[in-house]
Amino acid sequence: METSKFDIADYLDSNEMIAEYLNVILEEGSDTEIVTAIGHIAKAIGMTKIAEETGMSRPSLYKALSEGAKPQFSTIMKVLKAIGGQIRVSPISA
Repeated sequence: METSKFDIADYLDSNEMIAEYLNVILEEGSDTEIVTAIGHIAKAIGMTKIAEETGMSRPSLYKALSEGAKPQFSTIMKVLKAIGGQIRVSPISA
């Protein structure tokens, strides 16, 4: 029996699914997990499209959004804008 590797990007097929995935990671994940999640979303949408919208090269995006990468905040903001996301701050409930 042949199996394939699970890839979350295969399931990020709607804006709602992408938003829910990213919100959960932002709430519960580490900084490394957040960068990796943004990479999964960029892959789901298409790295070529994200590269065009950010003005970055595809190899630079793959490198910046790979597991263990530490991209600059400006890179994260460019990619978030390209994937149709934004960061909002809400007060933490006690």
